[in-house]
Amino acid sequence: MVKLATFSITAHCPDTGHLGVAVSTAIPGVGMLCPFVRSDAGAVATQSFVNPYLGLWGLDLLAQGKSAEETLAALKALDGGIELRQLGVVDRHGGSAAFSGSACDGWYGELTGPHYAIAGNMLVGSETLEAMQHSFLASSGNPLVERLILALEAGQAAGGDKRGKVSAAVKVHAGEDYPWLDLRVDEHSAPVTELRRVYEVAKVKLVPLLDMMPTKAQPLGTFDMQAARASGLLQDQ
Repeated sequence: MVKLATFSITAHCPDTGHLGVAVSTAIPGVGMLCPFVRSDAGAVATQSFVNPYLGLWGLDLLAQGKSAEETLAALKALDGGIELRQLGVVDRHGGSAAFSGSACDGWYGELTGPHYAIAGNMLVGSETLEAMQHSFLASSGNPLVERLILALEAGQAAGGDKRGKVSAAVKVHAGEDYPWLDLRVDEHSAPVTELRRVYEVAKVKLVPLLDMMPTKAQPLGTFDMQAARASGLLQDQ
């Protein structure tokens, strides 16, 4: 059983409909096991003694039109080990729900509000979650990915995981079946700081290309090799 003592934020953007999760923990691979996101459905963060199926089942329930609260109730009924789990759920309308089982370790808790669910366990204290909440609310109007990373940075600055820092991830869906952005940092002494650095690089070298990708509305995409090279997005080898 893998234990993800971690802090995360699961969120929805009311302006764009984007959905995402940002998370950090003290073991490698958090981006593989914790964040689950699906466009036009919702997002789930599953952690503590992690059960990835809660993320998969949760997305299926959200895709059926269930609210975050209804999804959480169903997930609790599906998992006999639910007291070991911690969950954050946000639906496509911005409804939110969160849960911390009584068998979670260390300091644990959750905060929810319109469009966000924040959860953490094995933390130094409530300050981590409170700082994330304050950051998310204060950054209203910014792109969702920016708000998620800012919240993660605020949580880390406030104390984060009391065991230390190893991995961080951010995943955002923006209307397509594939992620709009899925960035991960593993086995790093300052993973949240490194995630910010990678994101700043991605803003320049990746995001403009993503805007040209095939979509459900435009299956051929809008990629223009000549324009991409002229803008410096691509360089001849």
